[in-house]
Amino acid sequence: MKLLILSFFFPPDLAAGSFRSNSLSRALLSNLPKNSTIEIITTQPNRYKSYNKDAKKFEAHNGLTIYRVQTPEHNSGAVGQVKAFAVYAFTVHNLVKNKHYDLIFATSSRLMTAALGAYISRRSKIPLYLDIRDIFPDTVKHLFSKELGPILNKVFSFIEAFTIKSATKVNLVSNGFLPYFRERYPKQTYTVFTNGIDPEFVYSGQNYRKKLKNKKLTVVYAGNIGDGQGLHHIIPNLAVSYKDRLVFKIIGDGSRKRELQSALEASCIKNVLISNPIERSKLMNVYQSADILFLHLNDYGAFKKVLPSKLFEYAASGKPIWAGVSGYAREFIDQYIENAAVFSPCDEKRAIISFESLEIVTKPRTKFVEKFTRDQIMNEMSQDIIELIQ
Repeated sequence: MKLLILSFFFPPDLAAGSFRSNSLSRALLSNLPKNSTIEIITTQPNRYKSYNKDAKKFEAHNGLTIYRVQTPEHNSGAVGQVKAFAVYAFTVHNLVKNKHYDLIFATSSRLMTAALGAYISRRSKIPLYLDIRDIFPDTVKHLFSKELGPILNKVFSFIEAFTIKSATKVNLVSNGFLPYFRERYPKQTYTVFTNGIDPEFVYSGQNYRKKLKNKKLTVVYAGNIGDGQGLHHIIPNLAVSYKDRLVFKIIGDGSRKRELQSALEASCIKNVLISNPIERSKLMNVYQSADILFLHLNDYGAFKKVLPSKLFEYAASGKPIWAGVSGYAREFIDQYIENAAVFSPCDEKRAIISFESLEIVTKPRTKFVEKFTRDQIMNEMSQDIIELIQ
């Protein structure tokens, strides 16, 4: 068997899709028949301009080949991302033409990698397994002006319909996506294999309670600083309210980083420290040095359906979680994650009220870790993929 995996991000790049594709490729290699091969076409690390990591353009080992496409540098803006994807799509087209595959797997948060997989699938009449990590037409309405947003929504809705209808099977990373897709594409077959927890993030130590004694607590956020996270709407206000109690450490990059920095500077806020993205191997130490882990999604209707991958890392760390989320993410936290304070997105008053319910203690979330181990989830997903071509 020969499988093609299309993933715009892949290690050593920093992105949820990168970690997911890496784990899945390992699981597939373990479960595929002997002499099977997997070809991954991805990009050179480009998630953040401030994170530079060299990676080989081509790798081949143990039945796995990896092609990394060099894309133009960008600052996470829309135009830069369009140019980067155009180069990726053109290169993928040239690499796969005249090749035969038994199945195509495409994972996508912003739809276009999935659409590229659909195009190749239709052209070559190859089964397609899609892994959908976001509802992009739903999201794009909020990311652009009132004039442009609805137009782009219609464009991407058309692309989405072409993509979903081209797939043999569709996996959704959030149960919150199911009503949306079932209503629009009722004839499609769906599965739900969520994101999961990698072993290095699991806290297995003893319960540790923070001794306060009037010392400031450290609140850590690590991840994208974009419009979707809306940190520029909430962090400055919370920092002012907790100037004598909390220090916020923001680690990451994104399209709204400069706006967040400007808001902090304008209010002369000193208890927020912002640093560039770091290697994933160093993140666990950052989490363990924190007293509280912070998560926030902007107040957009589209985000009521998502399940942030960051939640799995946070919960596995054993740290208290302070989360500004709504919809399915809130339901998920309420059901599965202990010692998490949830508030409505961009609502400073609710955030302050919820904060007081947190217990400043680090302790293992054993049941959660057992249920959402990434290796286990990806092993089950790999078997589901292989069933399509057996």
